Amino acid sequence: MKIHRRSAFSLTAAGLIHIAAQSKITLGHDTTKRDPAELLVRQAAERGHTDLGWLKSYHSFSFGGYYDQRHMGFRSLRVINDDKISARRGFPTHPHKDMEIISYVLDGALQHKDSTGQGAIITPDDIQMMSAGTGITHSEYNPSRTESNHFLQIWIQPAMRGVQPRYSDAKVRAADKRNRWKQIVGPDRRQGRVAVYQDANIFATKLDAEQELSYVVERGRHGWLQVARGSLIVNGTQLRPGDAIATSKATHLHVVSEKDTDALLFDLG
Repeated sequence: MKIHRRSAFSLTAAGLIHIAAQSKITLGHDTTKRDPAELLVRQAAERGHTDLGWLKSYHSFSFGGYYDQRHMGFRSLRVINDDKISARRGFPTHPHKDMEIISYVLDGALQHKDSTGQGAIITPDDIQMMSAGTGITHSEYNPSRTESNHFLQIWIQPAMRGVQPRYSDAKVRAADKRNRWKQIVGPDRRQGRVAVYQDANIFATKLDAEQELSYVVERGRHGWLQVARGSLIVNGTQLRPGDAIATSKATHLHVVSEKDTDALLFDLG
């Protein structure tokens, strides 16, 4: 199957944003490698890559100048971008519409400003969510003068279109996700998590080395497990930083950390 790529080095930040915003949003089939337990494996090395010097981004799904029709999304999950932004750089003000946009900071800080008047600086363990709805503009910068940042940007297609734009964020204590699943995103807002207009749940974990966790993906649900850093063995399959597994079958996931690991688990309708 042909994979089309554009030169990422020729893109400006505004150009990258424009291409992504104008891309046709279609759910893909995720024909990735299969393990014997019928888990789909998305390997980090096979992701799309954008390098603008100040921005280094890896794309689990088609985004910007990276297009692969095999990887257009997974259920309502449309984007997982693994981003690193240099000090004092970032994305200038740009528009979005009808998308749930989530930022999860791993290192450093991320400064957000938007057209609803909201502004915040989020740091590791913070979760930030913006419902673009009828239309919103925002900017994202690394406010540090010396340090780069590292965060995951996640887009989820909403079940409702044309809603009033909104912004929210939440602080997730490291202790609450230490060696356990901590829900950070769901259809309703509660303490320590943000809400999206979709049947989508995201759980975070911060595992010490040689720890075990389990999770049951129920019949009719769909699971995606993303390793942000560290390494895991999931049902016998080794996952390294940036790797992911997915399943659309009722599945019991047995997770073992080989080293200190940060991971996100998506439970989708």
